[in-house]
Amino acid sequence: MTVLATAATRTRIGRRGGRARRTTPGASTRTLISDVQRNTRRGKIIYRTVLTLVIVIFTLVFIGPLYFLFTDGLKSTQEAIATPPTLYPHSPQPSSYVDAWNRLDVAGMLWNTVYYAFGALAFQLVFDVAAAYSLSKLRPVLGNVVLFMMLATLMIPVAVLVVPQYVTIASLPFTHWNLIGSPEAIWLPSVANAFNIFLLKRFFDSIPSDYIDAASVDGASRLMILWRIVLPISRPIIGVVSIFSLVAVWKDFLWPLLVEYGYSPTRETLNVGIWQATFGTPQNLIIAASAMAAIPTIVFFLIFQRNIMAGLTAGGIRG
Repeated sequence: MTVLATAATRTRIGRRGGRARRTTPGASTRTLISDVQRNTRRGKIIYRTVLTLVIVIFTLVFIGPLYFLFTDGLKSTQEAIATPPTLYPHSPQPSSYVDAWNRLDVAGMLWNTVYYAFGALAFQLVFDVAAAYSLSKLRPVLGNVVLFMMLATLMIPVAVLVVPQYVTIASLPFTHWNLIGSPEAIWLPSVANAFNIFLLKRFFDSIPSDYIDAASVDGASRLMILWRIVLPISRPIIGVVSIFSLVAVWKDFLWPLLVEYGYSPTRETLNVGIWQATFGTPQNLIIAASAMAAIPTIVFFLIFQRNIMAGLTAGGIRG
């Protein structure tokens, strides 16, 4: 009886598709190398060697361009454009970064980029949160159709929308205002972000309806429920949407070039200003300015990388 009981606990018989299937613990996990082979001395050596090689290769692939970006700014113009490139500056020139900062007015372009990025963030938080809250909790008529049409725009390449978007900004419907050359030309198009609306709606869907119903019974309005209940709970996903919004405006080049370049030189973003400076500026100064432009985004990521992952994996509320 003991043998039969032990066999019964180790073996399960299930039926799928009309046939009996015998499963054992751990049979559902299949890998290229079994745990027995990996735990041997030879297996451990091979495993650690392959793991180290993969880590080193991926590190070189991702860190290599950053290394050359910052070191080329320390080189002379001749050394910076040399082919093949040198692995390190033979005669470092730290003054290149100071010259690039003063000659290209990196501080002014940095302020303009921050101004555009946080302005776009403010518009996105207002309109995208309202849209996601309406689709998730207010349940408007044809709400699913509207959401489907929003998500369908994610399948359209961004380059295809540049011309219609430019025409719309040049002559707003009904008012016929021309926003070209103004900050609103960068802020307003960033509001229509279907991906951020989808992220917010998915998180709002995970909020228990009991909270909303209890607040409604107490006499809270829809706006008060959003402000007092939904937004405090949704801080992780709002942080993620904010990061995506800031990075999208910071790294954008084509759209600021179309709506700002040539209209006001004092309002150019980092990417547009550095591109314009390529005509008549030494190459090492351009590289140094590009390196300084990349520093804020790198620091921003290092500080908020955990917030990004926590917000993307936050799918519900656990008590």
